[in-house]
Amino acid sequence: MNASAFVRALAAVQLEDVFNPYADTCGLFDRADAASTRRSNLRSYLRSVEGQGADTLWMGRDLGYRGGRRTGLALTDEYHLAEVPSLYAGTVVARATNGNAVAERTAAEIWAALRLVRGRPLLWNVFPLHPHEHGSELTNRRFSSRELEEVDGLNADLISWLRIRRIVCIGQDAERYAKRYCDAVTVVRHPSYGGTSDFRRGIAEAYGVPRREVAPEDRQRTMFDPGLAPKTRKSA
Repeated sequence: MNASAFVRALAAVQLEDVFNPYADTCGLFDRADAASTRRSNLRSYLRSVEGQGADTLWMGRDLGYRGGRRTGLALTDEYHLAEVPSLYAGTVVARATNGNAVAERTAAEIWAALRLVRGRPLLWNVFPLHPHEHGSELTNRRFSSRELEEVDGLNADLISWLRIRRIVCIGQDAERYAKRYCDAVTVVRHPSYGGTSDFRRGIAEAYGVPRREVAPEDRQRTMFDPGLAPKTRKSA
């Protein structure tokens, strides 16, 4: 297995009510070459992870319409796309969409954490595509068991190829899945739906990083740094 073969196999997955950012084009926001750009982003990112010898995976549930659907990278929105090469050496990435960059709260929390922890984990999802409600692409929904079966083999190949030994699960959906592949599983609460403080605490404890208090009235502050996270812009 290598990055090119993996991305090619992932791009071949086609499911109803699932947007495959490595093969599909969004008629509202994508540039003409968006799918090709996202394939390139992912190939470059995976090569960097392989080169750095990362043995830890941070696993979310699936791609969101404000994040990975647009960038092709798990747990990464357009506001943090330019930051990828600084943490994952050698990665070459580009935007695949038109209009203003779109921010995602989960991605902001993930990238605030990445700046402080030791090592550079692989960012991935249980379901590495974007499942949406029927007839409404700019929505998020949980993937079905049948849909998961279609990508399970690819996940197994990825974990084996990159020699992942530890999985940090972002939420309980990831926890239930990760245990089939790895004995060293750590679970932290997903930062959405009121879980921000628990997520910050969980990552800090998992990596032994002192967690600074965050003013509850300022929800844009990052979890360890007193500086502010990027402000969210409305989507076009």
